[in-house]
Amino acid sequence: MTNLLTLLAEIRALEEALHRPEIRRSREAVEELLAEGFFEIGASGTVYQRGDMVDHLVREGDNADDWDLHTDAYSLVSISGDAVLLTYRTRRKKSDGSERHVLRSSIWKHTGAKWQMLFHQGTLTKSPAEPLQNALDSGR
Repeated sequence: MTNLLTLLAEIRALEEALHRPEIRRSREAVEELLAEGFFEIGASGTVYQRGDMVDHLVREGDNADDWDLHTDAYSLVSISGDAVLLTYRTRRKKSDGSERHVLRSSIWKHTGAKWQMLFHQGTLTKSPAEPLQNALDSGR
């Protein structure tokens, strides 16, 4: 596997592609990024299979533009020769001023030709009181 800083930049770009409305609205683009067998445990606790998530994102349509997403505290850990765990934090601010803070984790697997997301989980938090990196470091 390449150097983790280089790989972090690549995986972060793939992850952030899924945040962009023009990607989320494209069935082909989302299917390219999500691996067969993908599933997500959403911040609401709902479990989504790959097909459900693709349909959900495509249906999201113009509502995706109703929020402003900020991300930070990215960290990448190699979990096998062909898989990495990406963790980060999001703050989503809606046009009405409300905010939602979520800790996120994704497993990305290299298929031999490309990276695809195999798993994603979002966990709601009250606020970004403690930097995510500090929490991760204390668990190692």
